[in-house]
Amino acid sequence: MGDFTLFNGQLYTPGLAIVDAPQPYTTLGGQNLQVAIDVSGNGKLSWPPSTQSPDAPTLFHNITLFLTSETLSHNFTISNGTTPAHNGTGYVGPVLDLEPSSTVKHVNWVWPSCLVGDGSSTKDGSARGAYNISMHQSFRWNGTDYYTVFDFPISVTNSIPKSDERVDCASLENKLLSAAEVDKSSDRLPGQPWLQNGTQTQSASASPSATGAASRKETMLLFATVGAALTALLHAF
Repeated sequence: MGDFTLFNGQLYTPGLAIVDAPQPYTTLGGQNLQVAIDVSGNGKLSWPPSTQSPDAPTLFHNITLFLTSETLSHNFTISNGTTPAHNGTGYVGPVLDLEPSSTVKHVNWVWPSCLVGDGSSTKDGSARGAYNISMHQSFRWNGTDYYTVFDFPISVTNSIPKSDERVDCASLENKLLSAAEVDKSSDRLPGQPWLQNGTQTQSASASPSATGAASRKETMLLFATVGAALTALLHAF
């Protein structure tokens, strides 16, 4: 659940999706949470879905997104796969339906009101701090259907201003399942679909604020080293 592969600046999930942004351990804020997701396997998967047979051996069923924190006991809906009844629901419509002609889906989720503020203060009902972007993918790979849950850590510590667009956090809150419960519901793929040939995965920490800046720097240096080694390996093939 918490493993990921960084290669050439992209975050490869244990599913068909590739995350272009944000990078793991990024400190975020501003008006929106912005997530860019490549749904074509860097051009290896036919798009749009209308060009695919429903019996195709490899295809997407859906992607849902949540903002979760086991430390802070929160699980907010970013996109639950349904179309909002109106603009004030606070969540984003089906990810695969965004920008129909594009293979990169840009999710722009307005931060809810309890994340307004600066730094990691938890005063006055703030829920700011260390989170995971949790991506749930339902898809078919080589004729077999899978459901995978993939978490990558971010930190909600940059400034988020007040806005009339922000909904109350309670309207987006879901039951927070334990890591063991989520892991039990997630299938295991035999390998990363788009990066084969011995590609290794790295283990993600869900609490970047606890590791400190030095630890995050060491982690990213490790990813850079692994990426260089993988580049050489793939060139060899």
